[in-house]
Amino acid sequence: MSHFAEQRREVMLHIEGYMLETMHTYLKPIDTNWQPADFLPDSSSDTFFQDVRLLQEKAKDLSYDLVAVLVGDTITEEALPTYESWLAMVEGVSKSEQGGWMKWNRHWTAEENRHGDLLNKYLYLSGRVDMKQFETSTQYLIADGFDIGTGHDPYRNFIYTSFQELATNISHRRVASLAKKDGDTLLSKMCGVIASDEARHAKAYKDFMSKIFEVDQNEAMIAFEDMMRKKIVMPAHFLREMGMKIGQTFGHFTDAAQRLGVYTAIDYVEIMQQLIDEWNLDGMRDLNEAGEKARDYIMALPNRLIRIADRMKNPSMEYKFSWINS
Repeated sequence: MSHFAEQRREVMLHIEGYMLETMHTYLKPIDTNWQPADFLPDSSSDTFFQDVRLLQEKAKDLSYDLVAVLVGDTITEEALPTYESWLAMVEGVSKSEQGGWMKWNRHWTAEENRHGDLLNKYLYLSGRVDMKQFETSTQYLIADGFDIGTGHDPYRNFIYTSFQELATNISHRRVASLAKKDGDTLLSKMCGVIASDEARHAKAYKDFMSKIFEVDQNEAMIAFEDMMRKKIVMPAHFLREMGMKIGQTFGHFTDAAQRLGVYTAIDYVEIMQQLIDEWNLDGMRDLNEAGEKARDYIMALPNRLIRIADRMKNPSMEYKFSWINS
């Protein structure tokens, strides 16, 4: 085991015990949890084709940018194998199947797996999407992997997932609102329940990280500073379409999200501030010199970034995605 992993092992032994004790409060019982079949037309029903036609009629009125964002969100959800394998490679944690880290990873993955399943089937039935192009982008994103700047450090991974689950909650929640506005109440309900899952998962990761701050505040602060200096990148940052280079489509996807207000630069800053407040960075005492320096950087960052975000202009619509049927 590396020296770095050894440093984390003692703390994570304590944290994993806490995870085992509390993770049930952030998970729903499987037998009573929602499943994709609760929302989609029943193929065994006599009204199946009628229900699909109704679904397609509602999907026709969704705006182009909204469909583009929905496809990008779905591809992101479908790349779940990448995220699960990444978290399984974290060092300084127990690799026992019944340990806190691995058990949470499995249960989190099991809940997340429903998101891509649900949205994928909706897109297939909607008639708005070229499924071959969509599936190609999905396979590329899984095959290309990702580099989110956390390395194999559990601290940085908890910081990343705390941030990312909050961002995903915002994105799905706003897609739900826009879908409802465009008259697609089914899609709105689907994105709403996914957003609720993401909110629960964000609470879990924030709670686990708060416990790390309690027992190892200097190293936790330095890890937070490092992630903020690197900037939190979205898990789909390598997104591409058929025949394109790695990451070439991601900017167009985020442009569409920015135009719609689904996820913006201001949201990024507000999530950062939320984590600063919830982890009570300002109230921490007995930081060493490196910890104080890291906190000073973090505390000053939101005001600096919000000034930049306020000056950003919405990108003009120029790009046509291969995913969307004309």
